[in-house]
Amino acid sequence: MNAPFAVPVKPMEPTDLQHSIFEEQGDVGVLTLNRPSVVNCLSLRLSDELVSIFDHVRRSKTIKFLVIKGAGGNFCAGDDLKEMSRGEWGDSNEYFHRVRYYQWMAYALEELDKMTIAAVDGYAVGGGLELTMCCDFVIATERAKWGMPEVDWGITPGWGGTTRMSRFINRRRTKEINLLAAIQPARKAVEWGLWNRLVANDGLDAEVEKLLTLLRAKSQQTLRQLKFIINKNVETDLYTAQAFEALSCAWTASVNGWADVPDADKGAGLDAFREKTPLMDARRNLGRDFWAG
Repeated sequence: MNAPFAVPVKPMEPTDLQHSIFEEQGDVGVLTLNRPSVVNCLSLRLSDELVSIFDHVRRSKTIKFLVIKGAGGNFCAGDDLKEMSRGEWGDSNEYFHRVRYYQWMAYALEELDKMTIAAVDGYAVGGGLELTMCCDFVIATERAKWGMPEVDWGITPGWGGTTRMSRFINRRRTKEINLLAAIQPARKAVEWGLWNRLVANDGLDAEVEKLLTLLRAKSQQTLRQLKFIINKNVETDLYTAQAFEALSCAWTASVNGWADVPDADKGAGLDAFREKTPLMDARRNLGRDFWAG
């Protein structure tokens, strides 16, 4: 394989997409996984397209929300096992890097400073389920189904099926889902806290629109801060997490116009460097050799 896990040198444009559809509808980006004949499974090509789309959304100044859905009545059946079984993932080393690439793709989605919504209909299993766990909100139809069947193919999840899942639904339930490999009803995902909301089979688009309307009414900067703090703090101890909460509160005060701290530099240090003002000499002369001997 020739660098199968490299980020595309040139980001794909929406017109270059083959296995997905991406549309910008005002402040919303709508990503549709578009391989309905194979339950929208994640081909090597589709994965590259997702990486490119997530980067486009990250850089966009107009997109504030990303909705991910699947074509043909299903969300996503996970990785393309036919590609994998044909050896297109390569040898063990290349396989390792392919999985690392998918982990990086998942982080790219999870770390977006936009609000992300997975709109799930039909099957969301394996990598499809892992995608939903990277989103801020998951809305699913009553007929949606989910699970991690990898054990029955003699493989293991690589980018969230054991790790992120255990952070949502605890170790005991994560073992049940992965070791038994049953396909579960959407209701259980909501009851267990893996997904947010269950809607009628014909009500998915309407519920997504209702959520978007509510999110638009919020302070967008506050939403971004809350997402960042919650995502980071869940991985750390309470004492450290609350330190970041305090910093976030200070950031909030700043963006609300209360940034005038009397003894803050207000850019004077950088001005001194750029313009070589006396402040630069005063500070550097005092600090350059202090305790340096």
